[in-house]
Amino acid sequence: MNAGERVALPERTARHLIKVLRLREGAPLLLFNGRDGRDYRARLVRLHKERAEAEILEAGEPEPPPRLALHLALGIPRGERMDFALQKAVELGVASLQPLFTERTLVRMEGKRLERRIAHWKGVVISACEQSGRRYLPPLHPPSRLAPWLERAEPPVLLLDPGARSSLPDQPPPTGRLGLLIGPEGGLSDKERRLAYAAGCRGVRLGPRILRAETAPLAALAAAQALWGDFR
Repeated sequence: MNAGERVALPERTARHLIKVLRLREGAPLLLFNGRDGRDYRARLVRLHKERAEAEILEAGEPEPPPRLALHLALGIPRGERMDFALQKAVELGVASLQPLFTERTLVRMEGKRLERRIAHWKGVVISACEQSGRRYLPPLHPPSRLAPWLERAEPPVLLLDPGARSSLPDQPPPTGRLGLLIGPEGGLSDKERRLAYAAGCRGVRLGPRILRAETAPLAALAAAQALWGDFR
């Protein structure tokens, strides 16, 4: 986007500006497109019902790359737990998100229902970027079964396994990227854990307690950021 350019805002954003914030033409805005890593100072120039346009005034500096690119593969938990996990993972700086269908996934979705759910999850990711000031939109990959994902997953990948002997601080410091594999409610099955280990995943535990499906990814991401990433 260039200075002086006018852009139509997404309907969801326009509705929020008009009906919730009740902004008027001329109001200052800070926009991002999620692709080039920049934010843009802008102003509202046209409002009409649920539509809005903004004029770009100035581009900001690009978002610096993370110290560690964290890629989260998560067995889909039920209901709002997935929304919560996605939202907080984005706030914690996750680089990409991979929903997984596993043996213990209780959510059953296909066809139009799955399309609507993916669209909803993308909205959660966008909102979390807006709230946390992120300028890159982390990709939300289409849901996958576990086995095909393991075949294409790039190492290293840590499997959160309460039965593992080692913990995160025991792991060698990753260089540039790290994958985290986490099951849904009830975790991965014995068969799936064997499959993950056979694919080269390393098992780690997060202390002596069993964490809920929406808590485990946040604890793992925060710990990895503190040990090797942006929290240092």
